[in-house]
Amino acid sequence: MYQTPKISRRTILRGMGVSLALPWLESTTPAVRAAGAQQPPVRMGFIFVPNGVNVHQWFPRKVGYGFDMPYVLEPLKQFREDLLVFTGLTHDKGRANGDGPGDHARAASVFLTGAQPRKTDGDNIRVGVSVDQVAAKAVGHLTRFSSLELGIHPGQNAGNCDSGYSCAYSSNISWASETTPMGKEVNPRLVFERLFAGGKPSEVEKSRWQRLELKKSVLDFVQESARRLEPRLSYHDRRKVDEYLSGIREIERRMDLATAPETRDIEVDYPVPDGIPKDYREHIRLMCDMAVLAFQTDSTRIFTLMFANAGDNKNYRHIGVSDGHHDLSHHRDDPVKLEKIAKINRFHVEQFRYLLERLKSVQEGDGTLLDHSMIVYGSGIHDGNRHNNENLPVVLAGRGGGTIDSGRHVRYDTETPMCNLFLSMLERMDVHVPYIGDSTGKLPGLTV
Repeated sequence: MYQTPKISRRTILRGMGVSLALPWLESTTPAVRAAGAQQPPVRMGFIFVPNGVNVHQWFPRKVGYGFDMPYVLEPLKQFREDLLVFTGLTHDKGRANGDGPGDHARAASVFLTGAQPRKTDGDNIRVGVSVDQVAAKAVGHLTRFSSLELGIHPGQNAGNCDSGYSCAYSSNISWASETTPMGKEVNPRLVFERLFAGGKPSEVEKSRWQRLELKKSVLDFVQESARRLEPRLSYHDRRKVDEYLSGIREIERRMDLATAPETRDIEVDYPVPDGIPKDYREHIRLMCDMAVLAFQTDSTRIFTLMFANAGDNKNYRHIGVSDGHHDLSHHRDDPVKLEKIAKINRFHVEQFRYLLERLKSVQEGDGTLLDHSMIVYGSGIHDGNRHNNENLPVVLAGRGGGTIDSGRHVRYDTETPMCNLFLSMLERMDVHVPYIGDSTGKLPGLTV
């Protein structure tokens, strides 16, 4: 048996205006590392992409283990054993059901709620509570933040954004109640500040000012605290803390580079306030870094991330696609447009791969951060040309703490509610509710 000093799981490195939570360490498990030692928590995350996909380049042909990886999913090849690719999941409440046009707004609002949004562009919006917020209400008290809502493009919660549907529906996937969207933070630096701010408000502001004006790191403020902790750590944990702190410093460096004046010549299609990268790829990756840091430090166990708002018409000139994404999605089976859509889809999947790389690089107990997570990636629309909501392009990454038999393409009957997946994920978070949205029961075939 290997004996380690007993350190609280909530040990924090503190400095003026800074509070740096530690990652999962062997020294924070019970004093004797033996069978039955405390296990890392299970987390969940959800990533939304707009406008559906090129379905010919998304869905594998082979069902079960060893499935093929079509062009769009090919970037995830190294993670095949960590994935479940689904065929057949459906959001019936994303359909018009008598409400007429507005498919994109419905696709976003139904994505995590499984509920039919009220068609209105006024202040009487209504949809349903999203799965992330169901989980947040049950386990959010265990962490510093009950959940994190992240995005890339700013949105608004008023006005008409899609055929009589409020912009609130297009801009949000997280809903605290039927009438309350959670909103999202699009500035990675502000997320970083939230994760690592601590102490009196005056100290937090002073620390932030010094870091920005004097180009200091949050690590400069916790050096003494880290020095006092070091003798209490095992050799393995010292290395792990060093890697963690080096990672934080690298993220700070990238945030500075991404918002430096000389890098602000990259063309984008949305307003970019100071502090938000204009490089779309780097913006997404920094937000993925924020999600990983939040999981790694157990600051939250739940996040949502919108790669773009519903119906987004951004161009992707950096990958050779100058047409607007939404315009292309109405492809009418034009092979040229379909090829461009596939390139956009693949670009988004490459950013998802970055998140998985980061999660898998973090060792935690006998596994990795990815092993202890469940990350849903997908769209609320199947094919942007048809605007249909059955057979949604959805991938689940991670093993849910060892409770998911990953590495498979799983095919269900076409009208299987996607909310059945959500019920099964909640169960793995030890959150038990009778239903969510239009669920009819737990999704079979996930368990090891």
